[in-house]
Amino acid sequence: MGLANDPNKIIKIPNFKQEKIKQAKVIVNKGELENTDEEETITAVPIKKEVAEKLEKEAKAPRERRFMLPKGQVEFITYLLDKYGHDYKAMEKDRKNYYQETWKQLRAKIKTFMGIPKQYGEYLQARGLLDKEPDEEELKEQAKALVED
Repeated sequence: MGLANDPNKIIKIPNFKQEKIKQAKVIVNKGELENTDEEETITAVPIKKEVAEKLEKEAKAPRERRFMLPKGQVEFITYLLDKYGHDYKAMEKDRKNYYQETWKQLRAKIKTFMGIPKQYGEYLQARGLLDKEPDEEELKEQAKALVED
């Protein structure tokens, strides 16, 4: 819409009294309706379709996933994976599990960690489990296979 000094003048709310006065003036002037200073015609601003289309295209474009786990959480998860592999019930009883997370909560965190190709790829390369450059799709397939076990 936009800004206005007096919104009551820009957007008029129909008033019964004003409508009756208009009808009376029409009858007195015999069908001739005079434009008064109060009634101003609003000129339409031309719509810029290119801008709207550009904004819609940007909104529909797929976004890059920037989600990353905090460093401390990554260290904790990698510690658990190194020590226990995928034995979640043993992870639950670990003495470094300060927040007493259940095995399902730990499994969900590890699954999330494996779903982040950048961090999981670094982990695999550091452990020598990845021979070549990491590929996002390949990492996701490996993570799914490990989680399903």
